[in-house]
Amino acid sequence: MSRISNVFIKLKDQRRKALIPFFTAGDPTPELTVPLMHAMVKAGADIIELGVPFSDPMADGPAIQRSSERAIKNGVGLTHVLQFAREFRLKDTTTPVVLMGYANPIEHMGYDVFAKAAKDSGVDGVLVVDYPPEEGGALFEQLSKHDLDPIFLLAPTSTAARIATVGKVARGYVYYVSLKGVTGAANIDLTEVAAKLPLIKAATNLPVGVGFGIRDAATAKAVAGIADAVVIGSKIIQVLEQSTPNNNALENVGKFIAEIRAAMDAQ
Repeated sequence: MSRISNVFIKLKDQRRKALIPFFTAGDPTPELTVPLMHAMVKAGADIIELGVPFSDPMADGPAIQRSSERAIKNGVGLTHVLQFAREFRLKDTTTPVVLMGYANPIEHMGYDVFAKAAKDSGVDGVLVVDYPPEEGGALFEQLSKHDLDPIFLLAPTSTAARIATVGKVARGYVYYVSLKGVTGAANIDLTEVAAKLPLIKAATNLPVGVGFGIRDAATAKAVAGIADAVVIGSKIIQVLEQSTPNNNALENVGKFIAEIRAAMDAQ
């Protein structure tokens, strides 16, 4: 059983929901990536989504675009991200790590090389934004070979057929994009999310996490009331942008994660 599955089983027994923070590897500095991962876990994160920097994103809003630009300027690419995961595993052998990014860097490395390297580095799952189930078969085959969970996005516009397809091939958890737009938007409609989740649950036994538009403790608490996991990315990037990288970035991110965790657990 994968680390991701173990986390959700444990949380279900505790009647708690998963907190999944996202940030871009290499931002604000490469040296802070692994310490940030540990700080998030210490503050209450259950799974870490580690963003792979990419120059031409599709789903990312301005904050995450800026974080990728900074990481690329810092010289960070897929090989470095895998090394960060490997370093994280030296001290943390239980918290799942999911790589989130785009197809190009993986294709450049090669599916088989990437999957083996990801497994060897202690990665647990991979979410490739621009690989829907119909187009990523060769990669998904390699992920399966190396016991890595392929994680997929669903959205308000996803049809019943698409939901059924994802329900058959996804592993780990399903990531539901709460709104029609990019990351960082602030117009999440909880009524619409609550209406969509049962349709997804009917097609899969996997946990369903909700992301996009979750920016504060109150919204995270509300989402935790209807979903299995809360995913937060853009707000974390903004907290990092407002911090002095070598001074209070770890403290500020840890404080923010702890506030979200406390709100989610106060249901």
